[in-house]
Amino acid sequence: MSSLISVRRKSEVQIDTSRIRQLRHAARQSAAVAAERVGPVAARSREYAAERVLRARRWSAPRLERAAGYVERDLAPRLSAWLNDTAHRIEPPAPPDRPRNTGLIVLAAIAALGAAGAAMTRRNAFQTPYEQYPQTAAAEDGTPAH
Repeated sequence: MSSLISVRRKSEVQIDTSRIRQLRHAARQSAAVAAERVGPVAARSREYAAERVLRARRWSAPRLERAAGYVERDLAPRLSAWLNDTAHRIEPPAPPDRPRNTGLIVLAAIAALGAAGAAMTRRNAFQTPYEQYPQTAAAEDGTPAH
């Protein structure tokens, strides 16, 4: 065969669809008949299911209330205590107090003593008479104070 593209016209296939139409029509008729038969049964089944659901709800409601009461009165406190105990068991021990608190106290005491000393020095400077300082008195007279 050559590597040229074939330009031959492909033959068209014709299918007889009359049989498919007949089968489709028969299927629709069978479905309609089945729907007529099943319709009343389905309605009865729906009513029966609704009645059974209501009966199940009536049966389960008091049991759920009892279960809720058990959880609230008995299970929850025990579970809470168990969780609390577990938390205390897995909690790491508290770190020991560091000496930094002592260091801060000493530093604060030194600062307070320094502030008190500065205040005392300043107070004494204002209370001392002017003549007690020899350099100042000598400077007023004009003579050196040695």
